Amino acid sequence: MLTAAAAQDCAHALVERARAAGADAADAVYGGGASDSVSVRLGKLEDVERSESEHVDLRVFVGARSASIGSSDLSADALRELAERAVAMARAAPEDRFAGLAPEDRLLSGAAPDLDIDDPADPSPQALRERAEAAEDAARAVAGVTNSEGGSAGAGRNVFALATSHGFVRGYAGTSHSLAASVVAGAGGAMQRDYAWRSAHHAADLADPESIGRLAGTRAVARLNPGRLTSGPMSVVFDPRVGDSLVGHLVGAMNGAAIARGSSFLRDRGGQQVLARGITIIDDPLRRRGLRSRPFDGEGLPTAQRELVSDGVLGEWLMDSAAARQLGREPTGQAVRGGGGAPGAGASNLHLVAGTVSPAALMADIADGVYVTELIGQGVNPVTGDYSRGAAGFRIVGGQLAGPVAEFTIAGNLVDMFAQMSAADDLEWHRAVNVPTLRVDGMTVAGD
Repeated sequence: MLTAAAAQDCAHALVERARAAGADAADAVYGGGASDSVSVRLGKLEDVERSESEHVDLRVFVGARSASIGSSDLSADALRELAERAVAMARAAPEDRFAGLAPEDRLLSGAAPDLDIDDPADPSPQALRERAEAAEDAARAVAGVTNSEGGSAGAGRNVFALATSHGFVRGYAGTSHSLAASVVAGAGGAMQRDYAWRSAHHAADLADPESIGRLAGTRAVARLNPGRLTSGPMSVVFDPRVGDSLVGHLVGAMNGAAIARGSSFLRDRGGQQVLARGITIIDDPLRRRGLRSRPFDGEGLPTAQRELVSDGVLGEWLMDSAAARQLGREPTGQAVRGGGGAPGAGASNLHLVAGTVSPAALMADIADGVYVTELIGQGVNPVTGDYSRGAAGFRIVGGQLAGPVAEFTIAGNLVDMFAQMSAADDLEWHRAVNVPTLRVDGMTVAGD
């Protein structure tokens, strides 16, 4: 894996080769990573892994035609052939009047912000094993835990670099540390499993292994002997570890490409009151040590904090340059690069601003409802907003949690659900998408 400086040189050299091969414009991305992970089960070492990878992706433009190609071979001959092949592919491609590099006058200039995402700590495999063992030991020590799916710990480093033919050449590096435990409670057909995990750029920001293990064990035991729900309309309360998915569905529907295609349930609702008043959602790519923090986007534009939803009103769509041209707007600095090809648009560190009441107060007036801690399946239609997912969690009776329930489905339409959403004050900050406990009234529950 290259250093950040060497990665920039590699991407820049690939762009120059593309121009020499006949491209009118080009951009190149380098992505590299190395990681170590250790897993244990029942107190014994189960696996030790080391992985390394690096890849370059090249996008070229010949007039209004473009093509993308990638390679994991970074030798000079391979990169030269890559550039020549990409230009030949572009000449045979159909024209796309919206494709192209980001506007040159919008590119990041000056010093990049310091996001503090690179941790100099480099834990040894033995240190990772000790973390994994401590997490699993704490989980297995919880009364009622009968088996383990294991504890794991990992650490890694990633490098990203972007170069364009209009002079942008930047890169950055970041580290990651993770810790998880998953255990089983009960026996036979009554067994239940649950887990806990944390991930951070800096090892110091992880919760201690013992607390993660205890949380996994306590969650598993709490799920024992689940009951069943009676079908009907009721209020649904989403635990923070699953409530983030609702924000994910919203942000996916705010993607400018989906809006331009007419394939989003929000396509005719820009600038409208879609969520309940009091709901504000912020995308902050500049949050220090944020899991998805980045100094520039996938096209080289500067990043900035943005309110995607302000007091329930939708803000600007998330747009890369191509979607912005198609919609007659400006790119929002939220372009992302995936595993090759043209960039898309996506959010970074998201959070839904906390409400003013505690989770207990949020559900105090629910006579008969459900508190969801697990969602199953992918039953969401991004075009219509229809929502139906399997779930498990706890019954709410008289405003109080009243025992575990499982094997039920919650359903509704996302537009209606967002309009009925309210938030508690328990916002957590250790995920890429951070939300407090959320309540949605009027959903349909299918149980017995």
